[in-house]
Amino acid sequence: MRTERWLGSALTTLTWVLVALTLSPIGWMLWASLKSGSELSGGASEPGAALRWRNYVEIWTQVDFGAFLLNSLVICGVATLIATGCALCAAYALARLRFRGSDGVSVAITLTQVVPGMLFFLPLYMLYRALGERWGLPMLDTRHGLVFLYVALFTPASIWIMRGFFVGIPRELEDAAVIDGCSRFGALWRIVLPLCGPGIIATATFVFLLAWDELFFAWVLTSSTSVQPLPVGIRLFVSQFHQRLDLLMAAGIVSTLPMLLVFFAGQRWFIKGLTAGAVKG
Repeated sequence: MRTERWLGSALTTLTWVLVALTLSPIGWMLWASLKSGSELSGGASEPGAALRWRNYVEIWTQVDFGAFLLNSLVICGVATLIATGCALCAAYALARLRFRGSDGVSVAITLTQVVPGMLFFLPLYMLYRALGERWGLPMLDTRHGLVFLYVALFTPASIWIMRGFFVGIPRELEDAAVIDGCSRFGALWRIVLPLCGPGIIATATFVFLLAWDELFFAWVLTSSTSVQPLPVGIRLFVSQFHQRLDLLMAAGIVSTLPMLLVFFAGQRWFIKGLTAGAVKG
């Protein structure tokens, strides 16, 4: 009993140490966001120095931070809705319907997850440029160009999350609804979708978090602040806005708030969705 109690205390202490190490960068970012740029550049801070809360005001007044935030909300929100809808339809087909080539489709979806996204950049850029020059459909430096990209990048993984939920719902429920006179689409709408609500929330949370953090493609495919999302805007604090490290830290704190709200709101369903997608066949 004494050994088990000691082991439990040691594991608890180790857990709190790991949590503190994980949260320490966020704590430092919060502390740095309340200091002046000279203090951060010089590496020295007076113990009794007043906290600069006006840093959070200056990111809205001196920098067009609101435009970056609005772009991210629009791009990530639209991409989340489209990717979730596409994943829902595809996952239902793979989980419930048997058709020629269904196994090949499943394998193809899996293979997309083992190819680094960096390899898609050059063909994607050439495709976007050709669409704008030859077909009159501008994709570079546009919001809908990023939306299309994020939907294509995050839909395959979302399909597997949704598929796990569809497999976990007994087929007999749909068959009973069809026998009672409901169509296959009606059974999906009235029976299946309400039961897989946590899966839908988990998928939407997954897509939104990934799209919100994406920087590389957004950085190279956009050039004007009117369409650039928040990660690109924060990146500009290092060069365009005279290396205001204090404003950079304040912008980093503000940019994490939407992600925290989305994650904590759907945390239970998000973890359940990932687990279901991992263990269901």
